[in-house]
Amino acid sequence: MTFSVAVAGASGYAGGELLRILAGHPDFEIRTVTAHQNAGHPLIAHQPHLRSLAHLTLLETTAENLAGHDVVFLALPHGASGEIAAQLPDDTVVVDCGADHRLEDPADWAAFYSGEHFGAWAYGVPELPLATDAAAGSVDAPAAGTHAASTAPTGKQRDALLGARRIAAPGCNASAVSLALAPGIRAGVIDDEDIVAVLAVGPSGAGKSLKTMYLASEILGSANPYGVGGTHRHIPEIQQNLRKAGAEAPTVSFTPVLVPMSRGILATSTARVRPGVTAEQVQAVWEEAYADEPFVHVLPAGTLPRTADVLGANTVLIGVALDAAAGRVVTVLALDNLYKGTAGAAIQSVNIALGLDETTGLTVNGVAP
Repeated sequence: MTFSVAVAGASGYAGGELLRILAGHPDFEIRTVTAHQNAGHPLIAHQPHLRSLAHLTLLETTAENLAGHDVVFLALPHGASGEIAAQLPDDTVVVDCGADHRLEDPADWAAFYSGEHFGAWAYGVPELPLATDAAAGSVDAPAAGTHAASTAPTGKQRDALLGARRIAAPGCNASAVSLALAPGIRAGVIDDEDIVAVLAVGPSGAGKSLKTMYLASEILGSANPYGVGGTHRHIPEIQQNLRKAGAEAPTVSFTPVLVPMSRGILATSTARVRPGVTAEQVQAVWEEAYADEPFVHVLPAGTLPRTADVLGANTVLIGVALDAAAGRVVTVLALDNLYKGTAGAAIQSVNIALGLDETTGLTVNGVAP
């Protein structure tokens, strides 16, 4: 069966990455692409690397143009998805690549965003480890018309994606920190009261908007912190994920740093280790958490990842170490913010929701050099 697909926000970075992956997906047919100010333009004028989609023209982003498809991806600015999504049919699989449907607590939304809180959808990080109580009862029967072969619980967030018709793709930084630390939280080997995460991130995560801080003359040869002092919008998303992994009241000091690479996130996250835990135990906890995951790979002890090794892939690489002198576990995680951080996670989640093989259309092989 072939599923018809529409992509809103198709002229942006996230929209372009969705289309690049979808163009090679054997079960999806891209029928409609939309934009706001670029409506009426040929898609190829804004995504010149997508040669196989040169026949498509950007339509206006309206619920009418998006309706009538099996799957709709909304790659829109924060605050722009909720109203459109509410107008789409219930049986359409809708994936929000913005923030509108990630946060469960309206107070978190009010504190870090503005406007109406549209409610939380199934969170699109299938590999996220869940605490036993969070995992229990998270599996629903697949919706009518899906192919899901099994609803056996896995203790991961993918359980909540089976048969889902509304999916919230993650924040790229939030998924990086969450995947890096959730195994230790769930296993009880690290504390949740003193978590520190510093991320080197590429500017593509901020989209195509023309802002001075993203100009090449500002970025090249420089590293620029932003969202400092507990102000970054991904903080409540990280805390929400770590609570699902078993944290009671996680406190997170989160500092992203803009660096001169177009894609990629290198997240260094640390937390206090519980007394008596050894380096071997730490390594074993992370390896066990992701042992069967096709896209999340824990590296051998003493090995650390590079962003260069995950570019253009749905791959997450994690290195983990014990800093015995400081009494902290140190994790270093690399992912491509546009691929696994956004578009790849969205498509992987839809594969699960529709009962397709989770890996369909996605690659673990990066691009080098």
